[in-house]
Amino acid sequence: MKKLIPVLLVIFSVQVVKAQMVSVENLQTYVFKLASDDFAGRGTGEKGENKAARYIARELKKLKLRPKGTKKYYQDFSFDLKLMNPENPHGPMIDKGKVNGKNIVAMVDNAAQYTVVIGAHYDHLGLGELGGSREANPQGKIHHGADDNASGVAAMLELARILQTNNQIEWHNYLFIFFSGEEEGLQGSKYWTDNPTIDLQNVDYMINMDMVGRMDSITRNLVIHGVGTSPNLGSLLNIANKNNLSLVFDSSGVGPSDFTSFYRKEIPVIGFFTGQHADYHKASDTPDKINYQGEKEVVQFVLNMVNQLDTMPKLTFQKTVEKQSGRSHFKVTMGIMPDYTFSGNGIRVDGVSDGKPAANAGVKAGDIIIRMGEMDIANMGDYMKCLESLEKGDKRMVQIQRGEETIEVEVTF
Repeated sequence: MKKLIPVLLVIFSVQVVKAQMVSVENLQTYVFKLASDDFAGRGTGEKGENKAARYIARELKKLKLRPKGTKKYYQDFSFDLKLMNPENPHGPMIDKGKVNGKNIVAMVDNAAQYTVVIGAHYDHLGLGELGGSREANPQGKIHHGADDNASGVAAMLELARILQTNNQIEWHNYLFIFFSGEEEGLQGSKYWTDNPTIDLQNVDYMINMDMVGRMDSITRNLVIHGVGTSPNLGSLLNIANKNNLSLVFDSSGVGPSDFTSFYRKEIPVIGFFTGQHADYHKASDTPDKINYQGEKEVVQFVLNMVNQLDTMPKLTFQKTVEKQSGRSHFKVTMGIMPDYTFSGNGIRVDGVSDGKPAANAGVKAGDIIIRMGEMDIANMGDYMKCLESLEKGDKRMVQIQRGEETIEVEVTF
């Protein structure tokens, strides 16, 4: 018996560490700090973002992660910012000049052959001057960006803490990159992948955390992008799903977040997202609306996945069918926010923009669009094809499932 006791203690201690790994309190602390008025919405190149960068770097130093930027933790870059003219959306872009961004890069160095990149953007829309706001009059309003993307940054910092101290997951290095300039077109991730601070040949796969703080407590949906970027990745993710989350798989390696930049370099990507909501790109995206218990489950899922993949061979990259981003092809907008976690037939409306065609026609959040004109709408691809075929001023009868009732409304685009 005396010989067995130390072994039992080791097994028990490992189980306790794994059971208590993720701290809700840490997640709350990070989100409330980053989305506070002190950081003024973290607009790219603005004082609030620079202040957020210093805060993140200090936290990484406390966690004793190794700096892997070009200037300690930082990697500076710049780009020319061009914004759509709200008075003439289809006309020439407005040149706002050069903007300076700053990626933050740190590593858990296990002296391993291969590295897993874990990324999230920390920039947001600042005071509404950089474009992208869904507020009617955005200028001067702090866009707090609690879910977009203080939630992703908080998840990364908590993952960094755990992976730095957990010697059970050590067959990979873990490179944490906090991207700037995501809201202006994935600028920070594009820059890093073109100017990497480690050898890209040694990157196994990339994890992206973007808007992981608003999990629905009832559906427990978790969208995972990039499932098709490596063979059998879906099966591996299902095995990691120990808390029985409702996984919604998107096979494409291309999407509206920083994982796209890594896919372009033929690196397998896994992007996490808990879904759209009515506060997206508004000042009302505040820390009190985050589901911290849900975010804890997302972080735990990532840890389960990382643990599972840790001793496996390097993932094989495969190309996926790319979706059209659509934004530049559309001459019209409907003014809805689709629910990307919805897996049924049609497009479920998660939000409606005031003054846009959908709102003017009486479309409401929760409606499911199943037909537009002569086209059945089964998924996002059908919806985007329909929008691409429309001109400004066109009218279409739109069929909607609203609860148990099917109704039709006329939408003028």
